[in-house]
Amino acid sequence: MNIGIPKEIKPQENRVAIQPGGVMTLVQQGHNVMVQKDAGLGSGFSDDEYVAAGAQIVADVDALWAAADMIMKVKEPIAEEYSRIKAGQILFTYFHFAADQTLTQAIIDSKCIAIAYETVEKADRSLPLLIPMSEVAGRMATQEGAKFLEKAMGGRGVLMGGIPGVPPANTLVLGGGIVGVNAAKIAAGMGSNTTIMDINMPRLRYLDDVMPKNITTLFSSEANIRAMLPTVDLIIGAVLKPGAKAPHLITREMLSHMRPGTVLVDVAIDQGGCFETSKPTTHQDPVYFVDEILHYCVANMPGAVPYTSTLGLTNVTLPYAVALANKGWKQAVKEDIELQKGVNIVDGTIVYEDVADAFGMNCSSVVDFL
Repeated sequence: MNIGIPKEIKPQENRVAIQPGGVMTLVQQGHNVMVQKDAGLGSGFSDDEYVAAGAQIVADVDALWAAADMIMKVKEPIAEEYSRIKAGQILFTYFHFAADQTLTQAIIDSKCIAIAYETVEKADRSLPLLIPMSEVAGRMATQEGAKFLEKAMGGRGVLMGGIPGVPPANTLVLGGGIVGVNAAKIAAGMGSNTTIMDINMPRLRYLDDVMPKNITTLFSSEANIRAMLPTVDLIIGAVLKPGAKAPHLITREMLSHMRPGTVLVDVAIDQGGCFETSKPTTHQDPVYFVDEILHYCVANMPGAVPYTSTLGLTNVTLPYAVALANKGWKQAVKEDIELQKGVNIVDGTIVYEDVADAFGMNCSSVVDFL
């Protein structure tokens, strides 16, 4: 199979879909891997390293897309890439369709096979291709929140861990999944009084047992969220409903209960955001204010640490990429129900229910195409 690795062109996105070691594995399996010139530089990987691994370096991005049977990316295609997608081509990347109707329609129109990293799902409902980026984003959420709490950055001027005689910051994490746990660990490690909210009581019991003692667990309800708002310094939105839009847990009206300079970090922004006032931002211009409340809503947070992120992503995507390349997408998803759940759109038809529901569109079963 001809596999294409284009350079990511979303603003400040320095990750690449595969590192040289992954290329070597695919080449050893008999596949031709085409890497766009300088695609790996942002992550610290040179063209020479890709050539040494067996890749072909391609300068013309249009030629790369045209020749590829499968395109591997990190982020969803953006407008200037839509025309490069061809019918029948496998596109294996993060999509987050439910938050972007324009993207969804473009992929429908292209008649490609869209396999989304974020909806590949194991029997225990874990999301193996989302986990490493969720770990990065969760840890970064606290790191960025702490930075923007500084007065010079627009925040309240609160030190996360406080000092002797002065209390630490209060951090609220909405969601007890991978993002939330990693955010809470870093917040607690910095000395912040940290609360994790979730609606899953077995999960809260587990977290109560294993998390540091400066982390409190609390059932997530509007009443409990409202009760915390007047005293919280940093709120991290870590809510995920796989493949669907995130619910709005904090409304515009609720901002009035917070102190000026409170920082909101919305890690759910890829899925539409879990704060009503959230809108996507970039690493170049990461924050904005609504009613004196600072919002950080960068949609590709792991792109700020691309070396770590690229290695973490390749660790988990490579086995699925090898299966798709060796067997073709139909046979690969027949044999692997985990990968089958990653298929979102086939030949102009939505086959993932939450995506169809987000836009009131029709949904078919991927089995009909196998």
